[in-house]
Amino acid sequence: MRMEMFSVAPATSKAFDLPAQTHRVGHQTFTIGNLCVPSYHNEIPYYTTRWDALCPYIAVSEEMIACAKRPLIVYALPPDSPYGVPINDKYGLVDLRSQALWEDPRRSRKFHELSKRFKQFRLETTMIAGRTLDVSTMLEMGGEHFDKCEITIQEIEGFLDYVRNLDVLVIRCFHDSGELVFTDVSILLPEYEQIYGSFCQWNENYRSRSPGLYACLAVCEWGRDNGYHYYNLGPVGDYNYKDLFVTDLQPIYAIALVEPGHPLWNDPTSPLHTDFPAGGVNKLYRRKFKVISSD
Repeated sequence: MRMEMFSVAPATSKAFDLPAQTHRVGHQTFTIGNLCVPSYHNEIPYYTTRWDALCPYIAVSEEMIACAKRPLIVYALPPDSPYGVPINDKYGLVDLRSQALWEDPRRSRKFHELSKRFKQFRLETTMIAGRTLDVSTMLEMGGEHFDKCEITIQEIEGFLDYVRNLDVLVIRCFHDSGELVFTDVSILLPEYEQIYGSFCQWNENYRSRSPGLYACLAVCEWGRDNGYHYYNLGPVGDYNYKDLFVTDLQPIYAIALVEPGHPLWNDPTSPLHTDFPAGGVNKLYRRKFKVISSD
């Protein structure tokens, strides 16, 4: 197998002095200035992309990799991309056409219980063209969630960039008093026959009724009735509540470009060790791996 060498050094300062040029890949656009978002593990800095927090299936190109700051971790590459290695987590998919979802006795009983808990509540379901959303609307729908999860304005702008040619499903739930119980926001991905659950913000006053679970059920029912095959609940990880819905697991592919000797290598709890399999860091391609090394 032919091995090709790439540098993991950051882009040169000269490159950052050039006029901003907009690049496109997949559903995404970026410039050298807005591509990367600072992230931290135990106060060790590295970079992710601006779509990382709220979007699925982040497309990658050699142009994008060349523009990106280092060290870089790109999670959740498309399943049909040539880039990325499988990491130690998986996407939880809900097969909306599966008998195992709707006819399994345990699930059927739980779904009935959830529906009964929300009998006095009203759902408002809207399909919105992503290009009509803006930051203020996003903060209205999810500001508390973004604060709690430390999601930055740059990542909210990344979501808006991602959905500019897509539709967004928004489901709001109201108590009969008019109080807002939750707002659930999903990205519609017709090319994958899929709904991706981006975020759900719910009212703590209704915690005992499991509003997050009911939001998942509401999305499943909408997707089933509107011709979608899968509802993507995102990484499974330690989220045990997803077991009620998940029927299929899909590999998550990612790229980590980290120079030798970086502090992330020395922390056994860093993503390089907990997320990536042995030998998976600094590999670009799924099958014909290209090794990344320092100059």
